[in-house]
Amino acid sequence: MSTTLPPMECLYVTEEFLRELKGGNHSFRLPHPVPILRFLYELSWNLVRGELPFQKCKAALDSVEFVDKVSAVGLGSNFADIITQMAQDLTMSGEYRSRLIKLAKWLVESALVPLRFFQERCEEEFLWEAEMIKIKAQDLKGKEVRVNTRLLYQQTKFNLLREESEGYAKLVTLLYQGSEDTTENTSAATIGIIKSLIGHFDLDPNRVFDIVLEYFELQPDSNVFLELIPIFPKSHASQILGFKFQYYQRIELNSHVPFGLYKLTALLVKEEFIDLDSICAHLLPKDDEAFEHYNTFSSKRLDEANKIGKINLAATGKDLMDDEKQGDVTVDLFAAIDMEAEAVAERFSELENNQTLGLLTGFLSVDDWYHAHILFERLSPLNPVAHTQICNGLFRLIEKLVSSTYNIIRQTHIQSCGSPRIAGMDAMGMTGSSGHVSFIDLPKEFFQMVVTVGPYLYRDTLLLHKVCRVLRGYYMSALELVDSGDGALNGELLIPGNRVPRLHLREARSRVEEALGACLLPSLQLVPANPAVGQEIWEVMNLLPYEVRYRLYGEWEKDDERNPVVLAARQTAKLDTRRILKRLAKENLKQLGRMVAKLAHANPMTVLRTIVHQIESYRDMISPVVDAFKYLTQLEYDILEYVVIDALIAQVGRE
Repeated sequence: MSTTLPPMECLYVTEEFLRELKGGNHSFRLPHPVPILRFLYELSWNLVRGELPFQKCKAALDSVEFVDKVSAVGLGSNFADIITQMAQDLTMSGEYRSRLIKLAKWLVESALVPLRFFQERCEEEFLWEAEMIKIKAQDLKGKEVRVNTRLLYQQTKFNLLREESEGYAKLVTLLYQGSEDTTENTSAATIGIIKSLIGHFDLDPNRVFDIVLEYFELQPDSNVFLELIPIFPKSHASQILGFKFQYYQRIELNSHVPFGLYKLTALLVKEEFIDLDSICAHLLPKDDEAFEHYNTFSSKRLDEANKIGKINLAATGKDLMDDEKQGDVTVDLFAAIDMEAEAVAERFSELENNQTLGLLTGFLSVDDWYHAHILFERLSPLNPVAHTQICNGLFRLIEKLVSSTYNIIRQTHIQSCGSPRIAGMDAMGMTGSSGHVSFIDLPKEFFQMVVTVGPYLYRDTLLLHKVCRVLRGYYMSALELVDSGDGALNGELLIPGNRVPRLHLREARSRVEEALGACLLPSLQLVPANPAVGQEIWEVMNLLPYEVRYRLYGEWEKDDERNPVVLAARQTAKLDTRRILKRLAKENLKQLGRMVAKLAHANPMTVLRTIVHQIESYRDMISPVVDAFKYLTQLEYDILEYVVIDALIAQVGRE
């Protein structure tokens, strides 16, 4: 072991400083203020080395001025820190350690350092050697462990209901009574009583929080709930809810998460009481596992859809003759929808077992689109909107968001129909009763919802009509703003937010195009022969230039569809069209022509493209097909123009 202390460069306690103190020069002072910790560190090392007697310590302190003014208590605290650090040096020789112990005892005796400072900071062995404790070091360590265990780990609150049945019974009674009377004074009184119950009966606050959450899981419409939650720690909420979700993940438990728990969790996230990521960490299954399972299911459905219309090479001649019998032509407009219904029924267990999808339904039920949209994007590989419960929740949000705008458009249309002066104008959502054009704006959340719902808007044709009319009124309003001048309508109405009319029109066109391409046109493929739906979509489409319409048609046709139900609808329409065209003649033109029209109402692009391809090969079909086209709608005529032009362009180099 080393017999000397390691060398140290002293900046302030120099040899001259030590010489003046040893000589008893009471008038000696350092010329400049010094940092207190560095000075005390150098002074302590010199005292331990024996370079300066302990009695000269006070004289040394009186001979300097510190940079930071410090009280006597602060000086003692700094001294105790330095002695504690030096006492932890295991390389210090016995002689120097003995002087260090004597220095510590002298500092206490001279009242420079209070004894409690050393007792708080020094190791037990050093305190025993310095006679600062009355029990041995090992005994003190054992006592410290026992005290810490009692303070930190011993249960002092009642966690189980049977341990303090009276307190928890009063809590449940209070919550039940509070749900009946929801005045502001009652809520404040309820909070005060809950705190009193926790203190009087020594109830575990986390267990009380759990009971409050469980009660409002069963009574989600109680107004007192949101006022009670803030009295508990936010950091505990996600852990308690996560424990509830983990309870339903046990294999031996043959029950699913109740919807009330999803709704409760969604409400807490919406009110920013807990974070979405913190609760998602407790949910099962994990996203990657769910995606892999769905990809297997989707691939199977896509294979089934691709097989529609394939020729069976193993079929016998009799089977082929039976298929070709005249008069047996039937059109199944619901084939794709029936296929989708089977898929939804097969996936129903997924909705019950996937807790993240359940939380998504909770967000939709409490009208929290912000967090619902986050989950929709995160779970997009699962196609969550295919589930009927999630789809209906999204429909409800869309209906709620457009109801006020639709009522304005509807009232304006009714008034315009009764006014001869503006009856000739296309006044759907554009002209008010006073003749002024109404400004119609739609929030970005509406377009996010429409894009999210995609082709499944076909499930609610009434809402599909409303969306078309609202989009038309929205875009016509933007057009009228530009026509009426920059920033004003008839010199009176300005655009909210001081937006430039032309920029607003550009934004409106982009949003309407996205809604048409992602939702309205794909939804049309799944509506079974409803010409009114096609007409409503055409009312929106005809506001756009033909270049934009044709681009939308091209994207719609060439889209590499990965949705099995849409692919099945296309394949079925193509198969039925070919079967009808084989039998189309002047004798059955009326009957089969109407069948062609029914197919075209739902799948105009697929049906008309198939017809044009057939005409290219069989020119004698031109006359009956042209006669059958008299049953088409305006939208289908426009799509037919696009298909013919596209076919002519593709004919370059051919006769």
